[in-house]
Amino acid sequence: MNIYAIGDLHLPGGQEKPMDIFDSAWENHPEIIARNWRETVEEDDLVLMPGDLSWAMKLEEAAEDLAYLGRLPGRIVLIRGNHDYWWGPIGRVRRALPPNVQAIQNDHVPLGERGAICGSRGWVLPGSPGFSEDDERIYRREVERLTLSLESARKAGRVPSIVMLHYPPLAARARPTEFTRLLEEYGAALCVYGHLHGREAHERAVQGSVRGVEYVLASCDAIGFSPLPLVKTGPSGLKEDFTPLPGSPLQLTSRVGG
Repeated sequence: MNIYAIGDLHLPGGQEKPMDIFDSAWENHPEIIARNWRETVEEDDLVLMPGDLSWAMKLEEAAEDLAYLGRLPGRIVLIRGNHDYWWGPIGRVRRALPPNVQAIQNDHVPLGERGAICGSRGWVLPGSPGFSEDDERIYRREVERLTLSLESARKAGRVPSIVMLHYPPLAARARPTEFTRLLEEYGAALCVYGHLHGREAHERAVQGSVRGVEYVLASCDAIGFSPLPLVKTGPSGLKEDFTPLPGSPLQLTSRVGG
């Protein structure tokens, strides 16, 4: 099975929020993404989507954007982003999803025989400009939610080989955070994140191997509005069964400390 990633689709959700007001590269982006997706992804492939699917404010308003995913090939696993206001109680969300889409919230999606995909939204990091007491509270809550997701995999006898976060889990100079500590503790091989837009933000993003975890930015404008090839996975769903796909940014280096 081939695994791809693409996040931050920012589909309209019935809202008047054309993305090309931010950058002309976003002009007609839903059509461009769908075309590139169909040219890249096969029915038995997996696509990771780290948040910000839709501008919809209510679940009902996201119906067409969810249907958009349902018309695309492959199996999709998504988490909530900071702009996914339509994402309410997880039971209602899951009932509204097309058959090829799964959502993670405080739990995991199995990957192969022994692996798992985990994730949570994340939040701005301590030390960020303007980081407030409210930010600290939300940050701690998101650390707990990621812990619940990772623990759900461990209790099922699985290793969380892939983790998705919407917000970047590490900042300049790759300083450790509670998110990176969890990824390292639970043995994650790969972390996919989004949220960042614009060339300057993309260039500042920390990517590559950090303390044995591979980090990849997958917001759609950072990857050319086309699903980013990551790995082909064997039956176990673990790191040792991962082979980078052609065009993948991953090196999959051995885990090292420090």
